Amino acid sequence: MSDLSQIAQDELWMTHALTLADKAESMGEVPVGAVVVLDNKIIGEGYNRSIIDNDPCGHAEIMAIQAAAKYIDNYRVLNATVYVTLEPCSMCAGAIVHARIKRAVFGASDYKTGCAGSILNLLQHDKLNHQVEVQSGVLSAECSGKISAFFKGRRAQIKALRQTTKHE
Repeated sequence: MSDLSQIAQDELWMTHALTLADKAESMGEVPVGAVVVLDNKIIGEGYNRSIIDNDPCGHAEIMAIQAAAKYIDNYRVLNATVYVTLEPCSMCAGAIVHARIKRAVFGASDYKTGCAGSILNLLQHDKLNHQVEVQSGVLSAECSGKISAFFKGRRAQIKALRQTTKHE
């Protein structure tokens, strides 16, 4: 596979992950989507559900990896790629390693909790028994724009609520 076709594939699957992020946002969740692809076929997908499920593990990557493992009937998701709109946190990076996913592709970097290179790199830690190929920045403007707009809107809602409470 040439680099150009890999780039085109990465963008295709990231676009799908962005549609899943939209589902999360429509439910009031932080807009993060993830898709697991094996042999150019979706085998698992997910989006953030932590708030609506009251589940701290309800991240998009966890949902997608669990669905993929069930689909192939194996807890090892060998030779697969996970596409996620936001850099995986430590929990999700750990799940990616434990699932033995071959490749992780993400859009927006997370400079507060990102564990695929921003604050640390669990995916490629040399003391772990599995290292994951990492590709960052795929459709980064779209992915980071979605997250930024969400939190900007949330801050505006909080500010408006404070103003309303102040004037009552």
